[in-house]
Amino acid sequence: MSNKIVESYGLINSHLKQTPLELHERLSKHYECEIYLKREDQQLTRSFKIRGALNKISKLTEEEKKKGIVCASAGNHAQGVALAAKIFNVPCHIFLPKITPLQKIKQIEYYSNDNCEILVDGDFFSKTLEIALKFTEENNKVFVHPFNDIDVIYGQGTIGFEIGAQMTPDIILCPIGGGGLVSGIATYFSNQCVQVMGVEPKNSASMKEAIDKGKIVSLENSDNFVDGASVKRVGDVTFEICKKELSDVLIVDNNRLCFDMIDLYQKDGIVTEPAGALSVSGLTEIKDKIKGKKVVCIISGGNNDVTRYPEIMEKSLQYQNLLHYYLVEFNQTPGELKKFINNIISDKDDIIRFEYIKKTNKYKGNVLIGIQVDEPTNVNEINSKLNYFNFKFQEIKRNDLLYDYLI
Repeated sequence: MSNKIVESYGLINSHLKQTPLELHERLSKHYECEIYLKREDQQLTRSFKIRGALNKISKLTEEEKKKGIVCASAGNHAQGVALAAKIFNVPCHIFLPKITPLQKIKQIEYYSNDNCEILVDGDFFSKTLEIALKFTEENNKVFVHPFNDIDVIYGQGTIGFEIGAQMTPDIILCPIGGGGLVSGIATYFSNQCVQVMGVEPKNSASMKEAIDKGKIVSLENSDNFVDGASVKRVGDVTFEICKKELSDVLIVDNNRLCFDMIDLYQKDGIVTEPAGALSVSGLTEIKDKIKGKKVVCIISGGNNDVTRYPEIMEKSLQYQNLLHYYLVEFNQTPGELKKFINNIISDKDDIIRFEYIKKTNKYKGNVLIGIQVDEPTNVNEINSKLNYFNFKFQEIKRNDLLYDYLI
């Protein structure tokens, strides 16, 4: 089917930006191989999604274009469809859930024109999708699926064509949401000596679960932190391709992912959304298998909400074991806080959270304290000092029930 992807590239190439395929020296040195980044964060709408939307719309008949298209999304797919509809001057209805932030709505409006109508309906995405599909059927329009459509898959697969025109890698790491992107790339490199591996976030690995069980499953408690790759149920088209073509599906912890997002931003100036950095995080899962090889990581998008950075930074610090939380019992006497600061916290450590949880009585009160340490080993010294100065305390670990409740 790679010829279909080449054909698709010919249809949409003039509307695309051919994104860089860059050798990343820092990562290459760290993993002792050649790491290349395919920078789809620099694509139009800052995401690969525009490729699938362009290909789908370009293949519609004139009659279908006149009827118009519909999509349901609150993110990159909606932006890609909006711009593709404007390029081809096709009437478009974009359905968004009510929880969609205003910033995202404004961004979709930015890429659209007067021929596009944005409708906010449905409390959550699943309901919005249901409404959009009903609208499509009742009005005889064309639904542009974010991943489970062969023309969308071929459009995303044009990334593989661009990579193959420049080099033949040993391994390609690609994020998985519904599976459209990885299916397209795997299809292009089918029957070639290239291993295509998918990367999914922990607790939202619907493709891995489906492949392991040999059938499509719906995740009951999907973690939506990686919003661009948190799909409870993959498509039947993408599942059939992935179970046949993928060499492996790697699972990445959210804290590790946040560490790589911050690392890419601080050291390289690369802004990624959580899904966009999944491929880079996947490297650590196969570090012993890639030495001396050529590896391509797909940076799938860079539409990150800046208001999320405090949470992302916190998870990054947790991954590095530099952030620790305590419940400490304080005596309700003058000088108690001064005693804690002077005797427990070193000059290189910092209190980043301090709040009373409950005043047990007029003599004592419990305080939630977050401490950022300079070195991971500093926490051992803090615990020793807390014991030495007779503070009654409990360190709250990530797997404690209290952690999710308090933090």
